[in-house]
Amino acid sequence: MNKRLISLSFSEIEKLSSGELLQAIALCEGRVLAGECVCSVTPLLNDITNAEVVAAMSADILILNVFDVDEPYVAGLPQCEKKDVIRTLKKLTGRPVGINLEPAEIKEGPEKLWSLSKGRIASAENARKAKEMGIDIIVLTGNPGNSVSNQSIVSAIKEIRKELGEDIILIAGKMHASGMISEAGEKIIDKETIKEFAQAGADVVMIPAPGTIPGITTEYAHKLISFIHSMNRLAMTAIGTSQEGSDIDTIRQIALNCKMAGADIHHIGDSGYVGMALPENIMAYSIAIRGVRHTYHRMGQSINR
Repeated sequence: MNKRLISLSFSEIEKLSSGELLQAIALCEGRVLAGECVCSVTPLLNDITNAEVVAAMSADILILNVFDVDEPYVAGLPQCEKKDVIRTLKKLTGRPVGINLEPAEIKEGPEKLWSLSKGRIASAENARKAKEMGIDIIVLTGNPGNSVSNQSIVSAIKEIRKELGEDIILIAGKMHASGMISEAGEKIIDKETIKEFAQAGADVVMIPAPGTIPGITTEYAHKLISFIHSMNRLAMTAIGTSQEGSDIDTIRQIALNCKMAGADIHHIGDSGYVGMALPENIMAYSIAIRGVRHTYHRMGQSINR
């Protein structure tokens, strides 16, 4: 299927292979929006999931943070069997769904919310469980204070790719230092790290969005993304510094900077307050990178199509 993700209906999306989904993203030329949400906290609107709200505000891809493959749970989801949690969410939202897995050791984190459990660790076993639940994308990254290093991400990519082959999309990178002072600021990502991610088997390399991390300028991001593209990989810029809760003007500036830097996927984080970005910021970001036509199309399209 040679069609853009932003134009696909759910009945078309659910039939895509991993390779076809990647192609559908690439064909959008920098107009794909991925919305992240914390699936374990009380939803912003109480009786519906944060993921549903993120989808309703026009996100094309949903990414669940702190999702545990051993205890699958999404707050606000109608009652269903654990094995059906992801498929139920996809049925309700009509979106491809990804989860974060973290290549780190279990320890007490600075905040209980981010503290790792066995089912959130980036392992071949957990990746297999995620795939069997219906997960389309695994994001190998780190939450605050969990001490995820770039080398641990490389190892996780290799392990999961060996387990699942090409039957899953792997996104690799960090939105912030994740507790690693030696990998802060510009040191979060460089060309050598990108090369290692790509050679290990990552489909998409994630970098901090310009303006969200000290030293990550639009110019620097553009150089990194140009190198990512030279490795025949896609690039995702990410807002993971709670700036998803900023004012709309700031969101628009970040969005346009990411577009100018060359992002294929635009990620907006999960901490407007806590759990998801401010709904108005998701829509503002979407309009900035693709206008009202595609934004309203995604918002208005029935999941039954």
